[in-house]
Amino acid sequence: MITGTNARAGRQASGIRVFIGKGDMGGFNLQEMMAQAKRQYEVLQKKMEETVVEGSSGGGSVLVKMDGRKQVLSLKIDPEAVKSGDVEMLQDLVTAAINGASRKVDEAMQSTMGGMLGGLGIPGL
Repeated sequence: MITGTNARAGRQASGIRVFIGKGDMGGFNLQEMMAQAKRQYEVLQKKMEETVVEGSSGGGSVLVKMDGRKQVLSLKIDPEAVKSGDVEMLQDLVTAAINGASRKVDEAMQSTMGGMLGGLGIPGL
């Protein structure tokens, strides 16, 4: 049974009343919150593209540059690290440098996300 004819039209089904239409949801404007979330997402995407971190291993013998999307931008290996002929060690150094850069991206994005979520005005964030 629908009662009232204002901006909120109520429908009752199985004892649950659902409101459809405009409303501020008790102080929250859902459309504005969604628009703000979309803007924040776009800012985050741009920040991810612009963020560049470095990871290194072996005392700097392997250096990786990675962007905020975790795309490897460059990999530099000191020729001295190759001279030993220890392929397994070199593989471990490359892996460690990539993992280190990945952790730095995670930390940078965590910091960025924390600031952005706080700006949405959602209680508890």
